[in-house]
Amino acid sequence: MSHAPVETIVTDRSGAKPKPGMALCLSGGGYRAMLFHVGVIWRLYEANLLKDVRRISSVSGGSITAGVLALQWSRLSFEPSRLKTDFLPMVVAPIRGLAEETIDAEAIIWGVALPGRVSDRVAEAYDEHLFKGATLQDLPDAPRFVINATNVQSGVLWRFMKPYMRDYRVGEVRSPKIPLAQAVAASSAFPPVLSPFEMRLDPNAFTPNSGHDLQRKPYTTRVILTDGGVYDNLGLETAWKRYETILVSDGGGKLAPEAEPKSDWARHSFRVLNLIDNQVRSLRKRQLIDSYKSDARQGAYWGIRTDIGDYQLADPLPCPHEHTMELAETPTRLKRLDASLQKRLINWGYAVCDAAVRKHVDPSAARPSDFPYPAVGV
Repeated sequence: MSHAPVETIVTDRSGAKPKPGMALCLSGGGYRAMLFHVGVIWRLYEANLLKDVRRISSVSGGSITAGVLALQWSRLSFEPSRLKTDFLPMVVAPIRGLAEETIDAEAIIWGVALPGRVSDRVAEAYDEHLFKGATLQDLPDAPRFVINATNVQSGVLWRFMKPYMRDYRVGEVRSPKIPLAQAVAASSAFPPVLSPFEMRLDPNAFTPNSGHDLQRKPYTTRVILTDGGVYDNLGLETAWKRYETILVSDGGGKLAPEAEPKSDWARHSFRVLNLIDNQVRSLRKRQLIDSYKSDARQGAYWGIRTDIGDYQLADPLPCPHEHTMELAETPTRLKRLDASLQKRLINWGYAVCDAAVRKHVDPSAARPSDFPYPAVGV
């Protein structure tokens, strides 16, 4: 595990091996990733693979998609022939409806004008448009949905799940009744504008002696969270250690070159921090792919910046790299996207997932006849 894309921690069971089964990881990346992942789960649904996933681990924009999927899971038939009657209206339509709204700028304005944090306004928007008062207890028992945030105080991952929410240093709260919208808002509180997300908790709600070294006030009374991608932008941590087959969908961005970087301390520091973050993410991705090559895990990685030709399939859906790279440059925002761009992002997630799955997971899978939205392509 020394070259694995995740680190072992003190609470990991010594010598524990991953279990048979498949996990899906959905990265961060704002609305861009949210829609890219819609295409991904669309293709997995059609290919009869989604129903077999045992764990879905998500961060940031990926948590928006995962949250909607989780809430509708028990109502889905998982019959490809019924995709238009259940998956599209229950999962695709509400997410596309959210993508028609700009919620980050409005949250910032109201967050400044009114009491409370910007992230509270984002949570309210998620609840209004998607979750309608649902809590973590409304998630299915299986598969296990894990919504990941980063604990700014302890410096490690904070996991929201139906059975518990926890940070291995602070401890766990069993059967949390936290609103699903708040869990997703914490997971997608990307800094600096939407972060942090604050939770006030009763220290008596924590399972006694469940934290490694920080189960005490103020860590158990006031939890300060930021985007899950700060710790692990691929959402790997909670999936990698559990299952033998790992599917990773990466809708994340990449640091752009800057010909004339700013020299004032604030903007220069911000640029340097982004450089560090970009390098950490790149290293995790390289280690993940190396783990596939070494057979440490089975599965596949695909990204919004992938060249579909790299899979060397004879019949991928037509996705010119120059067009898909334009989609990859969509800003990491919770800002309204027009209908055509929404469809193109969904099409691209669908197509690249299809190529990765047919190359590395199920070579017998039939090629889809066309994109979900054939008229726009990518």
